[in-house]
Amino acid sequence: MSAPRVVYLSGGVGGARLAHGLGAALGAQSLRIVVNTGDDFEHLGLHISPDLDTVMYTLADMAHPARGWGLETESFEALAMLQRYGAPSWFALGDRDLATHLARSEALRNGQTLTAVTERLRSALGVEPQLLPMSDGPCPIRIETLSHGIVPFQHWLVQSRGELPVHAVHLSSSAPATGEVLAALEWAELIVIGPSNPYVSIDPILALGGVRERVAARPVVAVSPLVHGAAVKGPLAQMIPALANRPAGSDAIAAHYGALLSLLVVEPGDEAGVDGVSVLATNVRITERAASLRLAEEILDWYRQRP
Repeated sequence: MSAPRVVYLSGGVGGARLAHGLGAALGAQSLRIVVNTGDDFEHLGLHISPDLDTVMYTLADMAHPARGWGLETESFEALAMLQRYGAPSWFALGDRDLATHLARSEALRNGQTLTAVTERLRSALGVEPQLLPMSDGPCPIRIETLSHGIVPFQHWLVQSRGELPVHAVHLSSSAPATGEVLAALEWAELIVIGPSNPYVSIDPILALGGVRERVAARPVVAVSPLVHGAAVKGPLAQMIPALANRPAGSDAIAAHYGALLSLLVVEPGDEAGVDGVSVLATNVRITERAASLRLAEEILDWYRQRP
């Protein structure tokens, strides 16, 4: 049986790990990966694309396996010098990682789109599936906190470690989705939403003009980023009570995506309270390549066997 055409919506670490399994299960010709760029920002004169880089490094088998972000073989000598100079050093740029940011920033200054430079970078690293930034323009996320007002996303997540209580998430849809993203959604037979934070990784993609209605026209599978109420990675478990006024759980993920979903994949024991959508209970914790491939194959089996 031929592989279905899949578009995968992804944020950073959790999304990147499942992207690896989907790539192995489908092959590059049947997979397009649309990556959140709402957390892109300028730092030390460089254009940083954290989610794009995390997905790219993971698919290139270069990512640090424990922390998920950055490169496995890395040093931080440049960062140490920045600290000596008194320059901002709160965002941990590794020495090899700097090459990615330098190459991207130079290409953007020379008039290349983010889509074009991402294509060049992923090809250079031997990444086979197509990586599509959600937009070629800036779509910055801002976090409204209870104590410090509205702050840029990376300052909240990294500099403040996501510890400032959240009152609201402000998305920017001033830049459009790329034509490549919209074409991929038209091409797709199945949409998979990764185990990424729905508020700051997936909503920025869905908020772009033309995206949500194209996603809604296809079967949609979402993988819960929660295990027994705790986030697999990041501050999601603290954000849900603040933003949705309900406890963190897979039922909150189902309610957030609502009518978009055809299937929600949850950790066994997390099915309780999930209404209005089919549920697949299986291990969603991706700690190794084999687990990523197994989860990807279970999702594809569901698609093939659905009525």
